[in-house]
Amino acid sequence: MLTFFRGATSLCLAASAIAIATPGFAQTNNDPIVDETDPVEAGEITISGSVALVSDYRFRGVSQTDEELAVQGGVSVGHSSGAYVGAWASNLAGWGTFGGSNTELDIYGGYAVELDAATIDVGVTWYMYPGGADTTDFFEPYVKLSTTYGPVEALVGVAYAPKQEALGKVFLTGADAAAGVPNDPGDKEDNLYLWADLSAGVPDTGLTVKGHLGYSDGNSGLGPNGTSIAPTGTYFDWLIGADYAVGPLTLGVAYVDTDISRSESAYLLPNFQNTKDGSSIASSQVVFSLSAGF
Repeated sequence: MLTFFRGATSLCLAASAIAIATPGFAQTNNDPIVDETDPVEAGEITISGSVALVSDYRFRGVSQTDEELAVQGGVSVGHSSGAYVGAWASNLAGWGTFGGSNTELDIYGGYAVELDAATIDVGVTWYMYPGGADTTDFFEPYVKLSTTYGPVEALVGVAYAPKQEALGKVFLTGADAAAGVPNDPGDKEDNLYLWADLSAGVPDTGLTVKGHLGYSDGNSGLGPNGTSIAPTGTYFDWLIGADYAVGPLTLGVAYVDTDISRSESAYLLPNFQNTKDGSSIASSQVVFSLSAGF
């Protein structure tokens, strides 16, 4: 089980990604990260979880913590029938701040069925921001297909969030958002995310190499609070990295990037930038993680 970003995304096999994939490094794509190593079983019920410390929470390539540390954790309960439910949470800062406790809480559930050579997983994630405005919460159904060949694991997924106010372009520019002047109150937009994850364990070592490629197509990033979970409409994100298991701990490193240019995101300012140095929060970054599963 790979822990890195959310969302995902991520070619990062996020929590339920290859294990079940929606929000370690914290979800780079759209998967909550719940490590299912050594699960606790009770009859037909399996309980698993993880905690992680990451140097930056990247969701679909974009920092949700102002390029600062994040503490994350999740728990999942699965049934032998293939049904599962779970929750995953992370602190937020900067672009990812939606008010209230500055926390993201993802509640998810679905059903995974094993086929001859693959597993198909259908479910839905509810993204919540406790204490924030009601209009920032939204849901996103997903479908994932994964397979394993020797030490190689592969997954492809599609997540589609239907039109909701949380994904709407309520403000036309970052300046309007900063001034608190909505240009199109109540606007509702949808969002499509496609991704592929690939990982391979190196035999007789604790090393796993991984990669991720994602494509987002949705609103242009100015939702109810002048920010949105899907940044600039149409863009790619990618990741290459490695995990190394040391006893119960997993050390991770990954290079994360997007094709969002500074000029393309300029209309989002002052939101879409690091609050300390003004750099883009969608530019390349090396992200480190330390996680443990139970």
